[in-house]
Amino acid sequence: MPHFIILPGSGGSGPAHWQSRWEDANPAMRRFRPSWDLPDFTDWLAALEAAVIAAPEPPVLVAHSLSCLLIAHWQKISQRPVKAAFLVGVPDPASAVFPEYGMAFAKIPEGKLRFASLVVTSTNDPYGSAEYAEARATQWGSRLAVIGPFGHINAESGLGDWPEGFALLDGLVSEA
Repeated sequence: MPHFIILPGSGGSGPAHWQSRWEDANPAMRRFRPSWDLPDFTDWLAALEAAVIAAPEPPVLVAHSLSCLLIAHWQKISQRPVKAAFLVGVPDPASAVFPEYGMAFAKIPEGKLRFASLVVTSTNDPYGSAEYAEARATQWGSRLAVIGPFGHINAESGLGDWPEGFALLDGLVSEA
């Protein structure tokens, strides 16, 4: 089984979030550890680099929200190997609800990601429309999965352990 790095969005993922549930259920999943409450771009880049270095093999990155943008930046400045990236709830920096503290993450680098990836979006995410997610998937060379009306695909979405999401992750890993 591959090694997974869980990358929550700002504030971290609380115990009801699918990322936390997956991490609790699977010892191959480890969370990266930046400062959560007021995301600092440089701190998050360094935390991701440290987590990938510490991985026993090229990891699968499991990102939510702001961490999706982090991965787009990080993969341009690091040459560390990664097996794949699972990118859920990609936020649109131009959306009315995008936080001011996240603006350092907003200038998304051009071009494809250097590893296999899957962008997962819902049809009613207040942080980023399905059209925005599709544009990012196209830019990044990612496959796209639209899962229906599940908001920001977080704890408030009521997904519990989100077995459908884990099946999407498993499919990505199998193809990578």
